[in-house]
Amino acid sequence: MDPILERYQALEEHVKAYSPNVDTQKLFEAFSYADNAHSGQLRKSGEPYIIHPLAVAEIVAELELDLDSIIAALLHDVIEDTGVSHEEIAKQFSPAVADLVEGVTKLTRVQYVTKEEEQMENLRKMFMAMTKDIRVILIKICDRLHNMRTMEYQSAKKQREKSLETLEIYAPIAHRLGMQRIKWELEDTSLKYLDPVGYQEVEKALAARSSAHEEFLAGIQRKIQERMDAESIHCHVYGRVKHIYSIYRKMYTQQKTLDEIFDLYAFRVIVSDLPTCYNVLGCIHDMYTPVLGRFKDYISTPKPNGYQSLHTTVIGREGLPFEVQIRTEEMHNTAEYGIAAHWKYKQGMSNDKLGSEEAFEWVRKLLENQQDADPDEFIRTLKVDLFADEVFVFTPQGDVKSLPAGATPIDFAYAIHSAVGNRMTGAKVNGRIVPFEAELKSGDIVEVITSKTAHGPSRDWLNLCKSNEARNKIRQWFKKERREENIATGRSAFETELKRQGLTMAEITEEGVLPNLLKRSRFGSLEELYNAIGYGGQSAAKSVGRMKDELIRLGKAQAEKAAAEKLVTTGEEVIMPASSAQTAAGLKASSPKRSQSGIIVEGLDNCLVKFAKCCTPVPGDPVVGFITRGFGVSVHRSDCPNAQPENRKPEEAGRWIKVDWAEGGLPGYRTALELSAKDRDGLALDVAMALSAAKVRVPTLSAKAMPDGYAVVSVEVEVQDRGELANIMNKLGQIQGVYQVKRATG
Repeated sequence: MDPILERYQALEEHVKAYSPNVDTQKLFEAFSYADNAHSGQLRKSGEPYIIHPLAVAEIVAELELDLDSIIAALLHDVIEDTGVSHEEIAKQFSPAVADLVEGVTKLTRVQYVTKEEEQMENLRKMFMAMTKDIRVILIKICDRLHNMRTMEYQSAKKQREKSLETLEIYAPIAHRLGMQRIKWELEDTSLKYLDPVGYQEVEKALAARSSAHEEFLAGIQRKIQERMDAESIHCHVYGRVKHIYSIYRKMYTQQKTLDEIFDLYAFRVIVSDLPTCYNVLGCIHDMYTPVLGRFKDYISTPKPNGYQSLHTTVIGREGLPFEVQIRTEEMHNTAEYGIAAHWKYKQGMSNDKLGSEEAFEWVRKLLENQQDADPDEFIRTLKVDLFADEVFVFTPQGDVKSLPAGATPIDFAYAIHSAVGNRMTGAKVNGRIVPFEAELKSGDIVEVITSKTAHGPSRDWLNLCKSNEARNKIRQWFKKERREENIATGRSAFETELKRQGLTMAEITEEGVLPNLLKRSRFGSLEELYNAIGYGGQSAAKSVGRMKDELIRLGKAQAEKAAAEKLVTTGEEVIMPASSAQTAAGLKASSPKRSQSGIIVEGLDNCLVKFAKCCTPVPGDPVVGFITRGFGVSVHRSDCPNAQPENRKPEEAGRWIKVDWAEGGLPGYRTALELSAKDRDGLALDVAMALSAAKVRVPTLSAKAMPDGYAVVSVEVEVQDRGELANIMNKLGQIQGVYQVKRATG
């Protein structure tokens, strides 16, 4: 039998097992339609393309979703990759299936100014589709999961890009949807490509201790089961070692070895009903010593994604702490499959009703909070909304509000309603008046004091609140109520930033230039831009920076055009700008000699060359050469301590020679950086993420905590030239707590 057809039949049998009345003829029709549409297409692995939609449908079936979801999974790439239209799918199958496929499809037919803008619009489109039908994101996550499982066939660049996007966007979405099992796999596979050395280190360390782990897990599991049997409590007990990414975060953010991480283990006790959960908790605390402050009751106060469970951390006789999670079977299904498990109980409801459920309200809020954001801001705030740790606080009436960690009474007021926040004049926490900047803690009872005569929020509140929801509502108030004030404030900030970056108003308002600059800034007029800067929707520094980039681009384009016209009209030889990517037809650009080593040694291009490890020079650095014994010419940066005239040995004076960079050269140059920062959890991971986002290859990265509360991060990167290195150093300097980034020397 054809292996693809055999695989389809296994899918069909799986679906029939949980949905006996499924229309198998319709399912096979969808499979055949996708197979024909993708006929002749191959994946990077060389397999027929149909393997991918079939695999995505299998993952969707594991979540036990309905027939439309599985059909949409089989068809999810036909609009994007084969030219099939939404109308054709709607006619062949149903409008619901067509909408699902359209929701998963990227906006491939639209041209964008930047990659960030393209990513923003694709994500925004997906979230919009989610608000109508949550199954869109379930299929998309299954699609991403299979792509990550087969990522080894992609280029190194694509692996980094997709893995970073998965770790920053899709794994947090899976978490918000309560799909913990898929979230863990997405995190682990992303880490495998973002930091393969770190991933392998953790994997090997776990493998080396696997027998010890199994023995510990089996022993604790047996003791808990025996105690439950003695108490006549029917339950299932499971034990596991935590997944690689969570261990990696602890090892690299806390600078610990695997032996120093004690909370490696987690046990689950699955019972039949809610009261039994609390009975089991009492037994566990009787058997083992509970760790103070590590008990959480997510049954009485569920997480926003619907997760319910009792969590307690205890210490066994072996001296090792471990976590015990206690929940019912239904809670367990929700914890494993999240909204997908919830979906099974809602299949009889209309999509409109399902989409309006409170459980999905965060999707709508997320879109509302970012409706006016530019691409960079959209992606940044999306990460905050998805990643933020949470605190749970109460209204005086006992209603629970979930807010990001570090939230203030301002966040609480706007979480209730915009009007409450706008009329707020004070706040009480647990009956005592507190300042606006007071940090709320889980369990606090918060009361907002309002006044009908209040004049609205203060601009300072934008710096005090932590939630994007509150910040957006404050901006909306200023945008609506203070337009003239915004324009004046924005104009002043804009003109100040122009001077700081060495530009004048005359340069940007020149005829033929301003429309391009405004298009780059995504505003229709300077007044709109000033208004956005004034109410906080746009940064003056970012706006001027984009305009400066566009002026440089326009200047280069005009220079190339003028040079080409001069060549055509006069026949003169013209040397084009070195940064130009093109030369006019028939023009031979003058260029320095090329060299396979990337270095010209006193006019010679075939010398044996090596780059000094003490200062790791890159193209653009002033350099000097030293003739070594038997190893050719060693190239140093001119500011390297070893190359300074006062440090040179008199007898070696004749061995220091002039060298210069050749055009072209090597595909990349290794150089070393040293970061000084305030020591904190997550520092090394943030550095690794920043480098991955910059799409730079990182051969080595290490961090060392200092006794004075500071830390030193040493990193080796591979770059094209000094300009790229300066950009990377600038990005690293923006990381929280980093106060110095410098080139390593000596």
